[in-house]
Amino acid sequence: MVSNPTDTARYLGSAQRALQALPPAVLSLADRFDKAGYEFALVGGPVRDACLGIPAHDMDFTTSARPDETLKILADWGETTWDIGKDFGTIGASLHGLTVEVTTYRSDDYDPNSRKPQVAFGDTLEGDLTRRDFTVNAMAVRLPSLELVDPCGGLNDLVDGLLRTPIDPLISFSDDPLRIMRAARFTAQLGFDVDMDTMNAMTELADRLDIVSAERIRAELERLMISPHPRRGIEIMEYTGVAERVLPEVAALKSTVDEHGRHKDVYEHTLTVVDQAIALETDEDGPVPGPDFVLRFAALMHDVGKPPTRRFGPGNKVTFHQHDIVGAKMTRKRMTALRFDKQTIKEVCRLVELHQRFHGYGEATWTDSAVRRYVNDAGPVLERLHRLTRADCTTRNHRKAMRLQAAYDDLEQRIQELAEQEEMAAVRPDLDGGQIMEILGIGPGPTVGKARNYLLELRLEHGPLEPEEAERHLRGWAKENL
Repeated sequence: MVSNPTDTARYLGSAQRALQALPPAVLSLADRFDKAGYEFALVGGPVRDACLGIPAHDMDFTTSARPDETLKILADWGETTWDIGKDFGTIGASLHGLTVEVTTYRSDDYDPNSRKPQVAFGDTLEGDLTRRDFTVNAMAVRLPSLELVDPCGGLNDLVDGLLRTPIDPLISFSDDPLRIMRAARFTAQLGFDVDMDTMNAMTELADRLDIVSAERIRAELERLMISPHPRRGIEIMEYTGVAERVLPEVAALKSTVDEHGRHKDVYEHTLTVVDQAIALETDEDGPVPGPDFVLRFAALMHDVGKPPTRRFGPGNKVTFHQHDIVGAKMTRKRMTALRFDKQTIKEVCRLVELHQRFHGYGEATWTDSAVRRYVNDAGPVLERLHRLTRADCTTRNHRKAMRLQAAYDDLEQRIQELAEQEEMAAVRPDLDGGQIMEILGIGPGPTVGKARNYLLELRLEHGPLEPEEAERHLRGWAKENL
């Protein structure tokens, strides 16, 4: 593909404007390296983002100076320095709130059984750039001269919206398999296509991801999901077979498409739900500020329980009984394997478990008790549950869609009315633990918890009770159970 010269000039103009606005302290640092006889350049993502007109949040620099020499220059320039990455050629420093990391040119070799390189320092900027993951990240700007260095054609690929590796992708991905996940992530982040040779290498070497730590894969998956175009990243993972290694539950959605059309395409439905959930995120002042990983990942996983629960009955009837419960268990297992934190696992799994709870509302009137239970069971993920449930409506039947949306509008209105009446967001038993122990004449122990659960059920069923009435119910429960 031949890049449009006008587009190329526009990208260069964006980069020039961004780079001219570099903090004076950066230019001062560049002057110090220059006067000491060393090359110094801004490199990688910040250069890519400058071309795209995106403000740089992190600034990475590279230099011909060796680590000890870099440390001396930074110590003279900054207020604080650190050399925790010295073995890898990286020295850090800060000045007036500006943090920089400077890495010596590298020319690494890789052990085939590990993605950790055997660090070797290089002698040229061009050689350092060639070892990087993708051409769009293999550009640099020499400082203080502001000369663009682009030995791999990254600017043309940026204009064309294409992800490509600087060297043979089979070698690049074999050296560092995490780059396979980064390809999917950058597709989602930048909205780019993947070069065909690069995509074929992702497929051929997907099993190399087995040597990458779960934490690293999780980090890339998180960044993919909160990117502007997560659907693109998911699709490239599925197409290349990467999803089978990382999210086999999602890959299974594609593999269980019903060729006879007895039920909708669960995989395509899932991608649509992800898109619709994103559209329902709010700004930073709203209840679900985007990008919200929990909502998006729950949307991706909400139907993973369908393949193992799918049953074909008489008359072409298809059922997925308890796919919500099964899916929540599957989601918990996968997220645990990927080393997600406990709170994120809890919130995502709760959404998957509850995403079907609304269905049936409007067909049979929900009691106030049922509404209270819906809110209580959702707890802190209620606002996300509202959005996931609405996003889950992908029917092309306009009347059915309108009916479902109206029913959920009504449910939300009832939740709001009950909340105003009862402060339902903070539903608690009408008697606390201390009161329970005092009334029953017992000390701390399991009985207090059982009594509290009984009172909570009573509260959910009947709404708030006066203290005297709550005490009467508690004594009656104790008489039968203690």
